Amino acid sequence: MSEDDVPAASKGKRGVKPSGKPTLKTIAQMTGFAVTTISRALNNAPELAQDTRDRVQKIAAEIGYLPDRAALRLKTGRTNVIALVLEPDEQIYGFGSAIVTGLSEAVRDTAYHIVITPLFRNVQPLEPIRHIVRNRMADGVIFSKAESFDERIRFLIDNDFPFVSHGRTNWPEAYPSVDFDNEAYAFGATMRLVSKGCRKVSIILPDSALTYTDHLKTGMIRAAKEAGIEYEFAADVNLGSATDAIRTYVMKRTKRPDGPDGWVCASEVSALAVIGALNDSGKVVGQTVHVVSKQSSEMFAQFQPGAETVFEDFVDAGRRMGALLLRRISGEAPEELHYLARPKFDWEA
Repeated sequence: MSEDDVPAASKGKRGVKPSGKPTLKTIAQMTGFAVTTISRALNNAPELAQDTRDRVQKIAAEIGYLPDRAALRLKTGRTNVIALVLEPDEQIYGFGSAIVTGLSEAVRDTAYHIVITPLFRNVQPLEPIRHIVRNRMADGVIFSKAESFDERIRFLIDNDFPFVSHGRTNWPEAYPSVDFDNEAYAFGATMRLVSKGCRKVSIILPDSALTYTDHLKTGMIRAAKEAGIEYEFAADVNLGSATDAIRTYVMKRTKRPDGPDGWVCASEVSALAVIGALNDSGKVVGQTVHVVSKQSSEMFAQFQPGAETVFEDFVDAGRRMGALLLRRISGEAPEELHYLARPKFDWEA
């Protein structure tokens, strides 16, 4: 046993929950361990016995101990905080909660905590990133909806600030990212519609600035040309449009003689609007018209029996982004810090 592990009996009565804001000294008084031992146990120092770490961390949780971020930053230059930037609609549609679940798994058993930073409407995406970096509010940041030449990535690279983006860009420098292979998804989904007899396919795309919009376009074009069928990209609406607007658009296109008989959906929300419009137009999904959609929750497939789905795992994306960010914070070079999830098509099984 090292000197640090010797009970500090003189620190106060053991097992007595004190009043006031808990500190390291508070936990030392309650456990009889030295303050340095408490600090190392809270940081999961491997040289300490597991039962010592478990006991200290249990008491810290019971009394509501929180580290002094300002003092930690002054002492180590670290905050032990990971900032996750989310838009309000990302949380509403379940993307945010899934990412947080995976990210929480990645930082479990580390000293890091997750802080969600909102990106409000009518605020430039760079603003919360700039605020985090300039005020050193976190050791690393995660954000989504990467654009083709995303100024957030340019800013973070120039400031040598650790980050992981959900989505890729066209910047030439290496940077950490996690993404879903949307080109492969659009290609596979379109070919599935072809196998169902569809002669014209359509898709409601994300905002044109987002990189994965180009990936979806490329996949659909490649499949349509290979199969010799027609394709179109929805006009006047995108994934950010209100569901009523999407429904109205799909109904109008469906009623025209040149309307699509196959739809690729890039999100569950758009798929619900598309399927609702097709049903209202008298079409039977899975018979007179066909739909392939991304799926990120089990609930979607249960209520849409006519549509075929391809799973995009946002929990795994959060887990992988957390793991990559921790490696980047520790100083690992960005060249190998990227992951591209390949879609799995059930009909190929």
